[in-house]
Amino acid sequence: MPDGTRSGQTPNLILATAAFAVTFWAWNLIGPLARTYSGQLGLSPTQTSMLVAIPVLVGSLGRIPMGMLADRLGGRLMFAVVCFVSIIPVLGVGWSGSYGALLLWGFLLGVAGTSFAVGVPFVNAWYEPARRGFATGVFGAGMGGTALSAFLTPRLVEAVGRTQTHLLMAAALAVTGAVMLLLSRDSPDWRPSTEPALPRMRDAMRIRATWQCAFLYAVAFGGFVAFSTYLPTLLQSVYAFTQTDAGLRAAGFSVAAVLARPVGGILSDRIGPVRVLTASFAGTAVMALVLVLEPPPEIPAGLTFVLTAFFLGLGTGGVFALVAKLVEPSRVGTVTGLVGAAGGLGGYFPPLVMGVVYSAFGAYAVGYVLLAATALAALVYTRRAFPAAARSGART
Repeated sequence: MPDGTRSGQTPNLILATAAFAVTFWAWNLIGPLARTYSGQLGLSPTQTSMLVAIPVLVGSLGRIPMGMLADRLGGRLMFAVVCFVSIIPVLGVGWSGSYGALLLWGFLLGVAGTSFAVGVPFVNAWYEPARRGFATGVFGAGMGGTALSAFLTPRLVEAVGRTQTHLLMAAALAVTGAVMLLLSRDSPDWRPSTEPALPRMRDAMRIRATWQCAFLYAVAFGGFVAFSTYLPTLLQSVYAFTQTDAGLRAAGFSVAAVLARPVGGILSDRIGPVRVLTASFAGTAVMALVLVLEPPPEIPAGLTFVLTAFFLGLGTGGVFALVAKLVEPSRVGTVTGLVGAAGGLGGYFPPLVMGVVYSAFGAYAVGYVLLAATALAALVYTRRAFPAAARSGART
């Protein structure tokens, strides 16, 4: 690796991780306030679930074109674009006064969630293959922006009001976009892809690893997104926490997943991503079955949710370590977009399911059983799709 690449990799990884955290905070602005919106607008559990889930939709599907644009234009420029464009829906959500307006601006707010597909190829290009698990794991810790949102958004709203909170978020996005333009740079090893977009996407879809990793990421990252966005609502419904207290506990959930993600990446470099994913899905299934019993607060329930987050975080780190090992660097952005879209979509449906389940049964047990079954299916698939790595633990 050229010396210039080594000299710039750490600051660019830090900048990318910080930008990822800010955009993910913006992406999760609605979830921590969902109970307030529900009370003010008289929403049903299903309507509240739709409101929480709607930003995830664009944040998922939008990763596909963003990943291709990152391959063509570079992460530095595309990070700035995501930040600046996200300012508009952030302000729209802050000024919305009806359910329809919140759905519209929440849908567009999903743009902020596309930054993941920009950051993975950006940091991958800065690191040699043997350290890409570490790099993508550290970058993935930027999903801690959801923890910042869960912890700080309700408090800021109480302190300064909803409109002012969204103005502050818009200002943070503007500053972040400017910083990325002025201080970050693309790796000297990065070369823009000149292939047309649609053939590039078709080629990426022909790669078996794309579909394998898409399924695994839909379970791991989808589970994290679903919990991080819907957990404040769940905690208020089941345990009668206030909005602020529920936000604090949801932030703890997100922090556990954030800390686990780089651990998953680093372990993947050392023992192989298949072993990491095996542990992730097994642990998630066990924790989901514990949640079926509706453990009491604080310690039993809190510990179970934190462990669930930890196992899901391990899996998110493991999946992209697998992508980095299976996919050539020039296609990582496009494949990341497709895999990231699958992960986001994996987080779109569970809140809707949980809302329907709670409306029908007055409890979430059925939803937890479905999570356990899905995690077990992912575990079996991981072992069968990569049998040699599963036996040896060698790098895939």
